[in-house]
Amino acid sequence: MRLWGPRSLGVALGVFMTIGFALQLWGGPFQRRLPGLQLRQPWAPSPGPAVPSCPPRQRLVFLKTHKSGSSSVLSLLHRYGDQRGLRFALPARYQFGYPRLFQASWVKGYHPQGGGTQPPFHILCHHMRFNLKEVLQVMPSDSFFFSIVRDPAALARSAFSYYKSTSSAFRKAPSLAAFLANPRAFYRPGARGDHYARNLLWFDFGLPFPQEMRTKRGYPHPLRDPKPPELHVLPSGTGSRTHTLDPNTLFHPAPFAADGHSQLSHSAALDLGSSSFIQWSLAWLDSVFDLVLVAEYFDESLVLLADALCWGLDDVVGFMHNAQAGSEQGRSAVSNGGLTAEDRQLTAQARVWNNLDWALYVHFNSSLWARIKQYGQSRLESAVAELRARREALAKHCLLGGEALDPKYITDRRFRPFQFGSGKVLGYALRSGLSLQDQEECERLATPELQYKDKLDAKQFPPKVSLPLKTSKLLSP
Repeated sequence: MRLWGPRSLGVALGVFMTIGFALQLWGGPFQRRLPGLQLRQPWAPSPGPAVPSCPPRQRLVFLKTHKSGSSSVLSLLHRYGDQRGLRFALPARYQFGYPRLFQASWVKGYHPQGGGTQPPFHILCHHMRFNLKEVLQVMPSDSFFFSIVRDPAALARSAFSYYKSTSSAFRKAPSLAAFLANPRAFYRPGARGDHYARNLLWFDFGLPFPQEMRTKRGYPHPLRDPKPPELHVLPSGTGSRTHTLDPNTLFHPAPFAADGHSQLSHSAALDLGSSSFIQWSLAWLDSVFDLVLVAEYFDESLVLLADALCWGLDDVVGFMHNAQAGSEQGRSAVSNGGLTAEDRQLTAQARVWNNLDWALYVHFNSSLWARIKQYGQSRLESAVAELRARREALAKHCLLGGEALDPKYITDRRFRPFQFGSGKVLGYALRSGLSLQDQEECERLATPELQYKDKLDAKQFPPKVSLPLKTSKLLSP
């Protein structure tokens, strides 16, 4: 006897299809009712369309330049290394002897070769004035070297506000406009903190200054007749450095040695104020740095960074750090569109005064767009859109108010950023009710750079616990 005829099978199949369709239609509410099933939250790490097939790069040297969005990059590196148990080359305090050139001996826990065994360092990323020879004493020569630059006009606005109490030139000037209108009235070569007032990027990269800009202390000196720089720069490569850095080669841009004295290998001396001098320096940077990010195209730069490091996109999704209230760091300052006549004049003056920084910026802005072309414009736009959507979802899930806050609203000292300069430095407060796992991840995203450095320091160098002495041994003869 046949229990199921064709007609019965058809009816049964129809019933099962209807149930299946209903479960798909009601899947969200239905699953939410079941305590054992959890939906993937919109902020959770995305499996991503492209998990890199290459091994991730984890030996990194990041030159953290000043007032260029570098604190936001540092936050990504802190989080990435912390999650994976990587070892940071840390300063004793928060900077590596800045403004002096970096020395390997300033790295906490560093022992010169033959001075004892030590685990290798993975990441060097805190403020320093770049000194390649000493960096290579600490980090492997095949490390990934990268940095970030910013339009010197935007950088000048931020630096003037932030370092007004530090730079004697800025302190004496009533406003940035007054300073740039006649910088020689305020700027004195060798004065304390005045490296912040001119060509700060060039200084941070550890590049030598032309003789007419140098002083006995090695700080920049104003040119007698500053003119707009001739930007005949060498074309940058569009890929990562393919060679490892040789510790036995020249560590400073030809024709300079480490002490700044001329080391010309040919009879014709370069005009140190000419575009040839700038080209020598930029060509040297191209031979050392695998990638230089641009603050005005921050998200585009992060996508290229993730690609170069073989990281996932979630590894470079984070919040902005050390931003001042009212700043427009993400806005492209290269275009003068929308600026007032006064702003355009200030922009032009800042670029002339910071002529070496402007040459450096134009060079690396050009190299960034060469890499974007190689990466693919439409592919980049898609990745940037995804990165921004992920950041927004994280902010809504983690942050009180879903955005950066005035420090007066941040009651937890672990998340209150260090306040310096005339502007308020914004920070973050976490939402209540987060799960334990979410709380831990959101804390990593929101922790300011100084507190995170302290956390890493305590993790790598835990305080030694002294064992109590036994009284019986003390009393025995």
